[in-house]
Amino acid sequence: MIHVPLIRWGEPYKSSDVDKVVHFDTGEPVAEVSQAVPGMVRRDMRQTKNARDVLREIPCRDLAGMVKKAGELFMSADLPLGDSSQTPDDFVRQQSATTGLPEHMCRKNMDKIAFVLSQMDRILDSLTRGLDLDILTRGYGSDSEGRLLSYQAQTDVLGMVLPSNSPGVHTLWMPVIPMQIGLVLKPGPQEPWTPYRMVQAMIQAGVPAQAFAVYAGAGDVGAAVLQSCRRTMLFGSQATVDQHAGNPGIQVHGPGYTKILIGDDQVDDWEKYLDIMVTSVALNSGRSCINCSGIWVSRHGKEIAEAIAEKLAKIEALPPEHPEAELAAFTVAGVPEAISAVIDEDLKATNSEDLVQKHRGTPRAITREHCGYLLPTLAYCASPEEPIAKKEFMFPFATVVECPQDEMLAKIGPTLVCSGITEDPKFQRALLDSDDIDRLNLGPVPTTKLDWLQPHEGNIVEFLYKARAFQSASSE
Repeated sequence: MIHVPLIRWGEPYKSSDVDKVVHFDTGEPVAEVSQAVPGMVRRDMRQTKNARDVLREIPCRDLAGMVKKAGELFMSADLPLGDSSQTPDDFVRQQSATTGLPEHMCRKNMDKIAFVLSQMDRILDSLTRGLDLDILTRGYGSDSEGRLLSYQAQTDVLGMVLPSNSPGVHTLWMPVIPMQIGLVLKPGPQEPWTPYRMVQAMIQAGVPAQAFAVYAGAGDVGAAVLQSCRRTMLFGSQATVDQHAGNPGIQVHGPGYTKILIGDDQVDDWEKYLDIMVTSVALNSGRSCINCSGIWVSRHGKEIAEAIAEKLAKIEALPPEHPEAELAAFTVAGVPEAISAVIDEDLKATNSEDLVQKHRGTPRAITREHCGYLLPTLAYCASPEEPIAKKEFMFPFATVVECPQDEMLAKIGPTLVCSGITEDPKFQRALLDSDDIDRLNLGPVPTTKLDWLQPHEGNIVEFLYKARAFQSASSE
């Protein structure tokens, strides 16, 4: 049996309390994962200064080089896993077995992570707007124009309370180590694999092991990380977002409510953008906050919805090793049926229907002994007021909403990514000015296409460091 230990400031630790993670479909044990307890986390957090101190001994540029090397190791090396080792193929099979993601999606997520690591110097340059990184180490310094700048770290470590649904979220914490901030990772229960392998790759690349702590465990362990770290990223539901709203020390990543808005000047040619719409909804099994859950148009809504539904109806629940599998399983039995019942109630309340199911002719939820699937779902909404127009789920689900263009931005609500397909300068200006849109794509760009040189859900530099006024008598 594979054992995945805790990591306590670089030291593997086998707990007496272990959790068995099982294959999502067969129920067979895949590994046992050591479990932390809140007291352990709180006790270890007394040593966070050591994590930052060992990193500050290494220039930021050198750490960025180590992180780039870690990307190569993450993709190709045999890396430590408890008392044994893990090949890249082992990693793919294990991650797929416990998360329900098809194996080829696991490989694509590996590619994404390795690419971001390989571009770390460019990403840091972009996120800091060309700042000399030595200024972060020293605390102050002059820029290329001779202006005196000062940045103050707001924490010794960044806590990460991670989900199990999409390994791609790990790209958000990659710039942390080169900025000389330690890491405290609380993995999702079904996905210990990515945090553990990434940490091992960084250690093998030369990053001091004392900079890392990894604590698998129950929800109370995540709560201990939130309480003990001055800066934390947290992933969860809308209720989680609402609970921590206004807390400057917690950056919450919840539902994206990501949308495509097609302007009046382009909507008559909507067929040109059909593949972009389908990709935005279905890529990576619809599991990401950047997957589109709402397509807003001023006309042709029913026609557009029917065309998208016809494409989505071709997606099947295939075995995870199938090279064309496009759906991930829900690893907790009963969840697909419960979500499907909620959708049916919403459809009934709005006198709408699942257009994909109409094309497919089979039920939405697929029940297996240990898991289940939800087949793609799409509904047409005659107005934004229909309740289902405001919903988002963790599978390929979307609504096509009809709304006059001049009312769209007043009604879309919070939107993580918006692809505004328009060449109308006035509408483009309105999209640029909208406070509800976090990340904006102008033109026919899938919502799932990210530019890693742009901040994703807030600039992590600004979250970890504070720019402050500074003077020095020696510089006057």
